[in-house]
Amino acid sequence: MIQQQLRQLLPEREVDPSAALALLCGSVAAVGVWKWLGKRQIQKKMEEARRTRDEGVKKMAKAVQQFREQVPHVQTDAILSLPLLELTERLQEGSLYPKTVLYTYLEKGHLVTCGLVQCLGTPVQEDSVLVKVLKRQGAIPFAMTNVPQSLFNYDCSNPIFGQTLNPFSHQKSPGGSSGGEGALIAGGGSILGIGSDVGGSIRLPSSFCGLCGLKPTAERLSLSGVGDPVSGILAVPCALGPMARDVDSLALCMKALLCQDMFWLDPTVPPIPFNEELVPFSPPRIHYVMNELFLKTFFADGGHAWLDVFTGDIVDPNLKSQVNCCKIPKLGKKLLALILKPLFPRLADYLSALGGMRSVKEMWNHHHQIEVYRTEFIARWRELRLDVVLCPVLGPAFTTGYPGKLLTAISSTMLYNVLNFPAGVVRVSTVTEADEEELKLYQGCCDDPWDRMLKQAVAGAVGLPVAVQCVALPWQEELCLRFMKEVETLSREKRAA
Repeated sequence: MIQQQLRQLLPEREVDPSAALALLCGSVAAVGVWKWLGKRQIQKKMEEARRTRDEGVKKMAKAVQQFREQVPHVQTDAILSLPLLELTERLQEGSLYPKTVLYTYLEKGHLVTCGLVQCLGTPVQEDSVLVKVLKRQGAIPFAMTNVPQSLFNYDCSNPIFGQTLNPFSHQKSPGGSSGGEGALIAGGGSILGIGSDVGGSIRLPSSFCGLCGLKPTAERLSLSGVGDPVSGILAVPCALGPMARDVDSLALCMKALLCQDMFWLDPTVPPIPFNEELVPFSPPRIHYVMNELFLKTFFADGGHAWLDVFTGDIVDPNLKSQVNCCKIPKLGKKLLALILKPLFPRLADYLSALGGMRSVKEMWNHHHQIEVYRTEFIARWRELRLDVVLCPVLGPAFTTGYPGKLLTAISSTMLYNVLNFPAGVVRVSTVTEADEEELKLYQGCCDDPWDRMLKQAVAGAVGLPVAVQCVALPWQEELCLRFMKEVETLSREKRAA
């Protein structure tokens, strides 16, 4: 059959069909072998990375054991349970041994993979500015924590190091993308960490793990030396910020970082040192912001730049839903959006946003629309004479696997990335049996498949933390932290009553 087809294709040429068939089979076999060798190489790289991680954990355990033998009177559990402010005071007065203070972040000589195999074997050549400042302030970097593949997910799983679990419930996600950081701090492994936030990646892990976290105004803390798998996204900037178990620790960290060392190492950082009426407020046009301003920023090219980072890589199962949606041809996305619009308008708008933009002119207009919305939002804020805003944050923790299917659920956090406002998260309560019963009656805002999936994602969360979000105007991180402290104090008093 194949020989006959080859004869039809090559009627005028003196080519032996058997030889052509052999050549074709050989080519197919060569491609198959090449792909197999590529996958084998990927597996070897991942195994080596896991082996390095395991060796590091063993060295850390050995160092801890040696320390306990050398200084048996120091109770390390008590040290890690202290708020950072109290811990610092006791170190200064000499009642604690200084090397028991642990910090979390990356430094040179270590791999920064973003969960991508292609990044294995290329260690960081120089400390980021943030790490340099932390070290000058007396910090001791000791661990790198897990992140979702490509950082664009609020679960915490990748093919190299696997799934990070929520320390409160191993069926739940710790959030992402700074999920490893959140799990480590909530599990008692560290007192303070630094995360990155471009859509909620500090605030969502803080919410899911019962921590406090602050997303400052972008560029309040230096981004110099911090890698990103997809660079050049300027309309919705990334911000670095602290995560800890209490607000005082966040404030102390910000005060330590906002010093002359940072302003000298990175002159692009604004040299700003760290220096009661309730009004109902609803953010305007939230669905418009999610689809037209946020998603179109990241998928302006139809998702091609993001898909490129997976070339020659293994896609994490938790990302397959997002990846598959991006892979739909642009025309297919438009047709699906038109078909789904009458039944599932949110899904239709999501697919339309993934289609990206047609021209540079359209992108310029997109950037202009972000500025228009920001101006409209601030005008409404000023009209109501607001100082700070208390608002929801996504939670409680999702069951693992669901974050990748519910990207649009992060609307409460991504809003303040689009606006570039400082925003922090504070734990205020825990899920009760009554909450779980009330969830059974939940219909959602649109009663569509996403609402039903959200209901499944948060079910079974009794005892897990519930958080709120505190927001201030740009460059007012101190005011945001002060408000967070008030919320934290009141919620603790209420729980103690």
